[in-house]
Amino acid sequence: MARRQGVAEVVDLIKAYVRQELLGPLRGAGRWVSMGLAGSVALVVGVILLLLSLLRALQTETRGAFDGNWSWIPYLIAIGALAAVIALLLRQVGKRGLQ
Repeated sequence: MARRQGVAEVVDLIKAYVRQELLGPLRGAGRWVSMGLAGSVALVVGVILLLLSLLRALQTETRGAFDGNWSWIPYLIAIGALAAVIALLLRQVGKRGLQ
């Protein structure tokens, strides 16, 4: 009888340990990943809209400076701006962990 009680106590102790040391951190990591994913989607949508507005502004507000053979320059400027944004974002990768 005492042996069964000891075994049950050990099993309960192991279950409590697994809940504390495995399931708790996994829930925290899941929240971290979901918030990161939502933030990434919002950031991508925002950057795309800003780049499209930059392209549109360059095409309409430059009063013919980019007409004819120069019509590709606004696209190059928008791609350059996108490259700058990507470079800034890549510098931030890996700076923070799961804390």
